Amino acid sequence: MRLRTRLFLLVGGVVAVAVTLVTWSISTTARRSFETLDLQRTDALVLQCRRELATQQEDVKRRLDRLASTDLVLRTAHEIGRRGTDYAPFVNEAASLAALQGLDFLDLVADDGTIISSAHWPARFGYRQSWATNRRDGASGEAFLQAIDLPGETAIGLVAVRGVPSGARTIYIAGGRRLDQEFLKSLQLPPGIRALLYRNVEAEGSRQPLIDASGQRLQAAELQPLIARVKQTGQEHAETVQWPDGPETVHAIPLAGAGGGVLGVLLVASSGRELAALMSRIRWSGIGLGFLGVVIGSALSYVVSARVTRPVEEIADAARQVAAGDWSVRVGGMHGSGEIGELAQVFDGMAAQLVEQRERLVQAERVAAWRELARRLAHELKNPLFPLRLTVDNLRRARTLPPQEFEEILDESLSTLTTGFANLNTVVGGFSEFAKMPAPAFAKVAPNEVVERVVALFRAQMQAPGCPPIAVTLELDPSPEPIRADGEQLGRVVQNLLLNAIDAMPQGGQLRVRTERNGVSFRLDVTDTGKGLTEQERQRLFTPYYTTKQHGTGLGLAIVQSVVTDHFGKVWVDSVQGKGTTFHIELPTGAQPNGANA
Repeated sequence: MRLRTRLFLLVGGVVAVAVTLVTWSISTTARRSFETLDLQRTDALVLQCRRELATQQEDVKRRLDRLASTDLVLRTAHEIGRRGTDYAPFVNEAASLAALQGLDFLDLVADDGTIISSAHWPARFGYRQSWATNRRDGASGEAFLQAIDLPGETAIGLVAVRGVPSGARTIYIAGGRRLDQEFLKSLQLPPGIRALLYRNVEAEGSRQPLIDASGQRLQAAELQPLIARVKQTGQEHAETVQWPDGPETVHAIPLAGAGGGVLGVLLVASSGRELAALMSRIRWSGIGLGFLGVVIGSALSYVVSARVTRPVEEIADAARQVAAGDWSVRVGGMHGSGEIGELAQVFDGMAAQLVEQRERLVQAERVAAWRELARRLAHELKNPLFPLRLTVDNLRRARTLPPQEFEEILDESLSTLTTGFANLNTVVGGFSEFAKMPAPAFAKVAPNEVVERVVALFRAQMQAPGCPPIAVTLELDPSPEPIRADGEQLGRVVQNLLLNAIDAMPQGGQLRVRTERNGVSFRLDVTDTGKGLTEQERQRLFTPYYTTKQHGTGLGLAIVQSVVTDHFGKVWVDSVQGKGTTFHIELPTGAQPNGANA
């Protein structure tokens, strides 16, 4: 992966992760803050409901107290006591008394529970009403919740009972206010919170007993489990209710009557739609900011990467040119100051040092080569010169001998001189051949044919009677495509490798020659089963004039390396002592004399 791509991914990833973390942090903080605030608002509203209920209880109590102390009520009670059980003249008295104090409910009840007059349901005249007479706590009685029967329905009333003396008897005034949507309207509800009233006083299934502040009857099956739990336990409960348009946290408060039964449930619902909308806005804002950040980060990464990677790519290209042999490449003047400029200057200094070191190395190699040449030449000439000198000394001493003896010594010395001069000629010829290696003449060559021709030249020698037997195995690539090479020099390489393998197996063995074409390269392997090479011998094997044999000049493998190098290929050796040696040669199939494939 290129540096420019890595920078782009790094900047984009950092921006995306940063925006994601910030969005998550803001969302989490906002949710917690909103939930805390919502809980506080709900608790405050629940407390407000309790206070409002207590206020209305106190108001009903005061209204009943004022009504019970009026002259009209006292006179009416006196008249009822005077008439005994004749209540018919008073059947309409409750309506005017209720209107006097603004009460929704008012019953005048005898001490035996008989309804004398009813403001909210006149037709109940003469019926029995037990709850009024059961509250015999006089003027100090507190207001309480009570189910009130009305024509066609049953309502929840916040009522109080007051006793008024009526001669020897007591007349009870039971009245109060209706607990309905008007009570819900009196609550100060902030946005997002609503109050509902469930009435548990109507016959099951007769009508929907759930209303809101507008008096609208609601169908809310989702609230029924919470309401049922409150009715069963008589305790407050809260839970989150899932609606189609969002969640809502509902706090349920039981409304208990005088006997302890749950007459209704006050529901305070806090909508989660605001939180959901806020989370949605934060989320979309985060997505928008993230996209904008990625775009800006991408642009910045492109600019930065262009300023960073382009000089680096130029320096890398210059390094490739230096590796290819162009030692004159310089990049210092391109990039000014800074780290890149310093890198360019260091590169130029390195290139200059490489040129200097190359020159010194070339000179040192030339000196070393001439020294080695002189050493090897002196060594190779010393061996045949020594017997020649001895022969000349013998001739000088033989001059004083009789002619017959001198003739014998002369013939023997001439034979020795002839042999010595032949050896000298061989040494000088080998050096001359190595020195005058011509440049390869490239042409299309069938490598398998070259190998087969050279092997055929040596097959008779390897299978001659009296010679150690050497079995030859050819494993030639069936591909007929030729390669570009110098056929004569390639044959000389194969010849030298076969001679080296034969010399490595003085007791006989197996010789395997293998060729393989692999894409743009040609491979030649020559394997023998000789004694192998040590690591030191393997490393010095291609050094000119180095040899492990008792005869030879040590130039055969040096010639092999020279030819392979001129063909822009490579040669290497694998050897295991006691098992044998393998020479590997790899040549490009399209080698050109201009060095394009070097």
